[in-house]
Amino acid sequence: MNEEVQKIITNIERVMIGKKDVATLSVVALLANGHVLLEDVPGVGKTMMVRSLAKSISASFKRIQFTPDLLPSDVMGVSIYNPQTMQFEYRKGPLMGNIVLADEINRTSPKTQSALLEAMEEASITVDGETMALEKPFFVMATQNPIEYEGTYPLPEAQLDRFLLKLKMGYPTVTEEYEILSRVQEGTPIHELEAVMSLAELRSLQQQAESIFVDATVREYIVQLASATRSNSYIYLGVSPRASIALMRAAKAYAFIQGRDFVLPDDVQYLAPFVFAHRIILQPEARYDEIAPEEIIERMIMNVPVPAKGFASR
Repeated sequence: MNEEVQKIITNIERVMIGKKDVATLSVVALLANGHVLLEDVPGVGKTMMVRSLAKSISASFKRIQFTPDLLPSDVMGVSIYNPQTMQFEYRKGPLMGNIVLADEINRTSPKTQSALLEAMEEASITVDGETMALEKPFFVMATQNPIEYEGTYPLPEAQLDRFLLKLKMGYPTVTEEYEILSRVQEGTPIHELEAVMSLAELRSLQQQAESIFVDATVREYIVQLASATRSNSYIYLGVSPRASIALMRAAKAYAFIQGRDFVLPDDVQYLAPFVFAHRIILQPEARYDEIAPEEIIERMIMNVPVPAKGFASR
C-alpha cells in the first residue's frame, strides 16, 4: 500500500475500530475527486468517520444537519446588506469547506438537495448570479438512514449519480465493540487525533492518482460491465456513461493506493458494486424477490468475461 495513504488510514483507525475497508474506500473517493454516500443505521460511526478523515489531512470540516425546513441559502450562504458600506456582503455557507458532512441528506426538501448538485459536480456554487469556485479539495460525505422513511425525501437519480461511491458501515463484531468501549472510557479519541498530511500533499496525491494508467482492455471491460446493467432482466434502468467514468476514476485511485501505476481488472471488480449499485433502478420483481442492487451487480460481474491481458504497466 502507498505509504502516504497508509498514514491516513492508520490515523483513522485510531478512532474507527474495524472499519479499514470503509476508510480505504473513503480515501479512494477523496483521491478521485468524488463524493461518498454513507447509508446505515444511526450510531455506527458515520459522522466520526468523516471527522477523522478531515482531521487526518488538515482539512476544514463543515457539518450540515439536513432538516425539512432547511433552505438552499442555509447551505450555500447568503448576501446580506451592510448599511454602513451600503453594499451586499456575502456570508459563507457550510459548503465553503474542504470536507463537508451532509448529515441525513434525505430529510431535507428536493429544493435544498439540488443546491448540492452544482457544488458536487462543478466544485462551485452560484449565489445571486455570481459563481464562486470552492476550495480544493472539496469532498462531500452524505449520510442517510435506510430504516426510517417517515418525513424523508428520497434522493433523485440525478443526485445519486453525483456520488462516486455508496458505502455501508455495518455493525462491529463483539470483539470490536469491546475495543470501542475500552477506547472511549476515558474520552473520545477523535479529540487527540492530529493531522498526518497537509492539503498541499493531498492535492499532490490526487494528481498522482489521476495519472495512473488504464489499459484499453480494462477500459473495454468497464464498458462491458456498464452495458450489462442495461440488459439485465432485474434492472429497469442501467447505469449511464458517467458511471463508467466514475468506475475508471475510482479504479485508478484504488490502484494508486495499492502501490501500482496501472489498473487491474480485479480493481474494477472490487469497486463495481460500490460505484454501480446506487445508480441502477430495479424492476418490481427484483424488489419482490428481495434482491439487493449490490447482489445483482455481483452476479453480473461473474457473467461478464474478464480480459486476459491489460495487466502490465505502460
